[in-house]
Amino acid sequence: MGTLAIQPTGYEAGERVGSVIAELTPEQAAKRREAAARGDFRELSDAEVMLELKTGNLQAFDVLLAKYRRQIVHFMFRMVHNQAIAEELAQEVFLRVYRSRETYRAEARFSTWLYRIATNLGVNHARDTRYERSAQTVYLDDPDPETGTKPDVADSTPNVESEILQDERMQAIRNHVLALPERQRTAVLMHKYEGLDYKQIGEVLKLSESATKSLLFRAYQTLREKLKDFV
Repeated sequence: MGTLAIQPTGYEAGERVGSVIAELTPEQAAKRREAAARGDFRELSDAEVMLELKTGNLQAFDVLLAKYRRQIVHFMFRMVHNQAIAEELAQEVFLRVYRSRETYRAEARFSTWLYRIATNLGVNHARDTRYERSAQTVYLDDPDPETGTKPDVADSTPNVESEILQDERMQAIRNHVLALPERQRTAVLMHKYEGLDYKQIGEVLKLSESATKSLLFRAYQTLREKLKDFV
């Protein structure tokens, strides 16, 4: 991964500021600067939007907040199992993004950097409150508080028996996911619920791609064994 310094404008023509920023022709760079200056960020990647924030364009922060707030709240909720705390931690995530704007370096995808911040906060919270949590506060696969949908496939033709089995299965899934070792649990949450690929998860957890695959393989192997009665 590159460690090239970022210039104030973030994406000057022909300058390779980091591995996730494409080199631009002078015309492309000028066009993007003009668009960002008038609040049009559609042509910019997330990393480029963050670099705009670095230059002092505060509209860039609103763009990133609008794009990622909901999914970060969802991710935090699955980590801490409490909506109010998830909202609070998500707010802290974006506060850290803002505070880090001047030192930001586009060396990885913005989403990877964002999830790394969120993961660290979630893990720290779990460690700090491990003795306060109880089984009753765990709702890993309950309906999404904002959309009402469940992350797992819902039974489209429920009857009493299937509803009971579905509830038992959901309960078993949440219990066994939460019982996984911390890094395995975090990797499963990012892979299964957030749709991050091996490379992104590895970047968040600071693991190689092969180590990430191995980590997830062990996690899913454990879950398959624990959940074999429900398959």
